[in-house]
Amino acid sequence: MNAFGGIVTLTCIEAFRSIRRNKLRSGLAAVAISVGIAAVVCVLAIGRAGSQRAEEQLRNLGDNFVWVEAGSRAPSGVRTGTHGTTRLTLEDADAILREVALMKRVTPNVDGTAQVIFGDRHWRTHYRGVGPDYLTIKRWPLAEGAPYTEEDVRKLSSVCLIGETVRERLFGEASPVGQLLRVDSQLMLIVGVLASKGQSVTGQDQDDTILLPWSTAQKKIRGRNQSWLDDIIGSAASAETVNPAIDQITVLLRQRHQINPGEEDDFNIRRPDEIIKAQIETSHTVAALLLSVASIAIVVGGIGLMNVMLVSVNERTREIGLRLAVGATDAAVQLQFLGEAMWLTLLGGISGLLLGSIGCVVLGRWLAWSVTLPLESFIVGPGVAIAVGLFFGFYPARRAARLDPIDALRHE
Repeated sequence: MNAFGGIVTLTCIEAFRSIRRNKLRSGLAAVAISVGIAAVVCVLAIGRAGSQRAEEQLRNLGDNFVWVEAGSRAPSGVRTGTHGTTRLTLEDADAILREVALMKRVTPNVDGTAQVIFGDRHWRTHYRGVGPDYLTIKRWPLAEGAPYTEEDVRKLSSVCLIGETVRERLFGEASPVGQLLRVDSQLMLIVGVLASKGQSVTGQDQDDTILLPWSTAQKKIRGRNQSWLDDIIGSAASAETVNPAIDQITVLLRQRHQINPGEEDDFNIRRPDEIIKAQIETSHTVAALLLSVASIAIVVGGIGLMNVMLVSVNERTREIGLRLAVGATDAAVQLQFLGEAMWLTLLGGISGLLLGSIGCVVLGRWLAWSVTLPLESFIVGPGVAIAVGLFFGFYPARRAARLDPIDALRHE
């Protein structure tokens, strides 16, 4: 066993020396492999980062999110109803929570845009009038302060929570909790600041918002004569019950709104999670396609390696003949050339990891994503490189081992 190990070691050393004697040719062969490995590493990193980003958006979307909108939706996806649609009411929200056992939380929603003012600073933002359960439904924690309560909803309290963007625009780095904020013509006490959520799946700034009790938004911001809702937002009992819950809500609201068979709904129920799940599936498909393209680059690099090794065998025919004539076995000659091929691809694999790491940093900054080098790349990269060396180096090595010593010594 020790003798065999010594032979392998000496063979690998000799293979490395042969590579050093042809630096340019060896370097070009290694570069071809390194580009392929780097491409694979970058594709894996970007694909994983994209999937993680979409999955994070899915988590931020809400707890088994169910979203009932006032107004119908055309097949193209355009909402045909407006904020003036009056058929969705608080009684509908109460009925959904009471009669649809698959729903565990429901909150009315009244929303729109408003001018918010603090001192001499103005900002146009989106307001959303909701119940306290909205924070749980949307999985939205507070960065500071405390949420308002059901008592605030009953009393039409002038309190609000503000998003991070609104805080930055009106208060800078100062804490806004306890300050009075003018929302259109109403003064609101800021009781908390929402944790930052970033952009939504549609690219909207989720932090550019204020939350207040739905009753306050309905009576004080909208006007006392307006009693309808824009949306009903809720959570199903589990991910598996979302679709059955939607079916039951549809039947219930059609009954309550006295919609006859064949008539169009005056509401629509959306599932934004389906959009994000479709994005995740698409990202997986694109990643697989790009991985296939990157794999082709590795195959092309392997073909280039085979070409380099065949040229090397042709140039060193007399050397090979001499080795065979003085007693070298076919296996030893074959092992030497396989060793050269594996050294080349291993060097290419290591440099490919380095190049891929740089590519991940550059792409991460360009996309504004958190792109990290997958840990398995440190195993997969060199492993694939060695496998390429064995596969594409086998034929040249076998050809060298099968040379006839006499014919090889006569080779010019």
